[in-house]
Formats: sequence, C-alpha cells, structure tokens
Amino acid sequence: MVKKKRSKKETPPDFEASLAELETLVEQMEAGEITLEESLEHFERGILLTRTCQEALKAAEQKVEILLKDNQTADADTQLFDSDRD
Repeated sequence: MVKKKRSKKETPPDFEASLAELETLVEQMEAGEITLEESLEHFERGILLTRTCQEALKAAEQKVEILLKDNQTADADTQLFDSDRD
C-alpha cells in the first residue's frame, strides 16, 4: 500500500472518497489475504479515514444546525410581523 502524504495546503479528501477507501480497506482485511504488516497499515489508515469522516459529519451537522436556526429566526420574525397585522 502506498501512503499518500498531504501537505497542509492541500484540501482534505471529501467524505464520500474517505468512506469508499475505508470500505475497501475493511473488505481487504476481512478477506484475510493480506499480511499482518499490511493489516496494521490498513488499520492505521482506517483510523485516519474514520476521523476524516467524523469531522466531515460534524461540520455538516453544524451547518444544518445553523441553517435551521436561521430559518427558525426568519419564521419567528414573519410570525411576529403577521400577528401584529391582526
């Protein structure tokens, strides 16, 4: 397995790419046809990919929360405005 080193300026892999690579690593490990050393390398890479996926999910969750909060504020303003008109 060739390890890819990223520079700090390079953007991290996206969620889908990380998840696909993680699934491939797990399949190879479950097949049991790789050496112990390769398994350990796969495991180490899998941990990094898992963290990448968790960070991407956390960022997406935060964006959704912000959008929902902004939407609730807009709805609340509209409701207040409409109730003042009655």
